[in-house]
Amino acid sequence: MRRLFATLGAVALVVASTPVHAEKMILKFGHVGDPGSLYEGAVNEFARIANAKLGDKAEVQVFGSSQLGKDKEMLQKLKLGQITFSLPSSIMSSVADEFGVFEMPYIIKSREHMMAVQKSIGESVFNKAAKAKGYRILTYFENGFRHITNNTRPINKPEDLAGIKLRTPNGEWRVKMFQSYGANPTPMAFSDVFTALKTGVIDGQENPYAQIYGRPSSRRCKSACRSPATCTRRPTSPCRKSTSPNCPADIQKALQEAADESADHVQMAADLENKLLGELKAAGMQVNEADKDAFIAASRRSTTSSPSTVEGGPALIEAVRAVAR
Repeated sequence: MRRLFATLGAVALVVASTPVHAEKMILKFGHVGDPGSLYEGAVNEFARIANAKLGDKAEVQVFGSSQLGKDKEMLQKLKLGQITFSLPSSIMSSVADEFGVFEMPYIIKSREHMMAVQKSIGESVFNKAAKAKGYRILTYFENGFRHITNNTRPINKPEDLAGIKLRTPNGEWRVKMFQSYGANPTPMAFSDVFTALKTGVIDGQENPYAQIYGRPSSRRCKSACRSPATCTRRPTSPCRKSTSPNCPADIQKALQEAADESADHVQMAADLENKLLGELKAAGMQVNEADKDAFIAASRRSTTSSPSTVEGGPALIEAVRAVAR
């Protein structure tokens, strides 16, 4: 059974603990995932394991569906100590350039490749980059492979994206990728997607099936295709081995153990993707397989230009690719 890691997902831990009484702290975990999403399953599993270990000392409370704010807002709240955990993904490429490597099309070959990247250079590159910006990565969860859904037409080749207003996460490299395909990428918080689709601000989105299915409004898109994007990293955000200095050592230890264990026991992303794809088809969504080779060829423009704008970019890309060999 393959481990559920990735890019995909990370859990951020910062200096936030809210006392409930003299002996117990409330540790708030905010995320943007809707009910039924991979986010929800991963975070709930982490909270279940953590609370069993913490007992009466502390309690992890989960707030999904952007209840505590959008990703950008929650990252700020982490720094201010207003929440304890967050689960950012693509937005981390706007926090530290190193995370932009996961935005590059087809650079990650498989879930196994993603796991190998995190094990080989996660600590020295990504965890270090997050720490320099004031965040710490506790562990990584996966958000699934990304796909395109839209209300305009089936997407078979890059040229089919011409003129389509497509919601993407914030991230310079992701935007450049879709611009190279001819689309009109529109960076936007996930919580704004429903209104944007309804009002015609965007024609579609690029998201994992778990996010598409989790938000009923997103299912209104008439067609879906395999997206030319990577396995997301999720996180891609803050905190692997660290815990807040405001938390006692025993609480920090329990949280780290829970993070490690939950990364192994969350429902596998692959199983969830297959299940949700079947349900999307049953709901009437037209699904087609895009011409992967055509997208790979078109992607060479963005994979050549984007790294040149980031210090150490070419070397990082080579390190990621080397792990897959």
